[in-house]
Amino acid sequence: MSVRTFIEAAQRRIDALHSMVLLRGGETVAAGAWHPYSLDRPHRLFSLSKSFTSTAVGFAVAEGLLDVDDPVAKHCDGRGDPRMLVRHLLTMTTGHVEDTIPIISQPQHTDWLEAFLALPVRKEPGTHFLYNTGATYAIGAIVQKLTGQRLVDYLRPRLFDPLDFGPVTWEQCPLGRDVAGWGMTARTPEIARFGHLYLHDERGILPAGWAQQATGKQVENAYAGENPDWREGYGFQFWRGRHGSFRGDGAFGQYCLVMPDRGEVLAITAGFTEMHLILDLVWEHLRDDETEPGPLPRLELPALHGGPSTVEGTFTVAAPRRTRPEDWRPSHERPPTIRSITFAAGRVVLEDETGTHEHPYADGTWTVTGDTAATGAWDGDTFTLRMAYVDGPFIRTYRCRFDGDELVIATNDNVSFGPTGYPPTRAVRQRL
Repeated sequence: MSVRTFIEAAQRRIDALHSMVLLRGGETVAAGAWHPYSLDRPHRLFSLSKSFTSTAVGFAVAEGLLDVDDPVAKHCDGRGDPRMLVRHLLTMTTGHVEDTIPIISQPQHTDWLEAFLALPVRKEPGTHFLYNTGATYAIGAIVQKLTGQRLVDYLRPRLFDPLDFGPVTWEQCPLGRDVAGWGMTARTPEIARFGHLYLHDERGILPAGWAQQATGKQVENAYAGENPDWREGYGFQFWRGRHGSFRGDGAFGQYCLVMPDRGEVLAITAGFTEMHLILDLVWEHLRDDETEPGPLPRLELPALHGGPSTVEGTFTVAAPRRTRPEDWRPSHERPPTIRSITFAAGRVVLEDETGTHEHPYADGTWTVTGDTAATGAWDGDTFTLRMAYVDGPFIRTYRCRFDGDELVIATNDNVSFGPTGYPPTRAVRQRL
């Protein structure tokens, strides 16, 4: 088995990888991105952000700002369950019985930390693992309070600059705190270097002993699910996995997988839902891999092929769908709000609540324009546009077909935290 067989198998079974970097002994064995994605462009990490938040906690502990066995209430003006420790936030053992982030991030809550601390703790803290992004938010908020800095700024001189990271962004809550449990962006080679730091910190960047604590098995989670790589224990915002591995991971296939017995780190960005599949393929194809460093073949996501444009003109929607005011997600994660669609030779123009967006396309490839890429094709009088947001996992597909004089626009997403399909929109040709 080899890197090439891994890629071939992943393309057959998943067909949604965006990029990968494999390091062995700190040296690059393989690196590549599936067009229209790029190794040079930051990608959204989702919950892989948690491992970076853990690193910020490690620095804060080393600087004497807090201890992992401090009561949470000590750093929150006496608020919160007195039994809950910083350690419990790090290990997802706070005693809550459901993930708290959907509750504390509701529109009525401006201060998410205050909302978190007010929630009932129904189990003894430290006794039960439950994946809880609100716990990560809470420890991130505490670090930001103690340091007086956003996480992204606190980590810049301590982690990002020593590892030669470029620009890093992090989503913020209503009070301007970095959300800690998700929301960070980074490039795939940077993710790989972060993993190698936890494997072998030659330069002493991390506080002494933190890598062992953070990536070691701090709590049992054998009851946490069916997939074996999610049942091997949990550290300080790092998962333990099969074959002695550890990792940070994020929704829809963002991975920083460290394999100490092989001295390897695999960083992956992607856009799919069945997270376990990629790990199954790693263990099948890369456990005995001895690939020599070298270039990968050209990699590209499947593009659309079709005939020439058969329709031109603008079609308008009489009653465009509107987003809910409380929906704070980026526009490409919300239901479509199409107001009009215009077809012209080699391009399509969509107008929605956020403005007017022009998407050039060419037969059989992806055309990148800013933060999006498009592939489109006509099949008779039916048009399909696939639009990728190249800073993350989301690809939105529009299928346009005629029903009498009306244009019916069906929209679906490849992945989503909610529905992936939406009710069709009907439009009529705009008369000049």
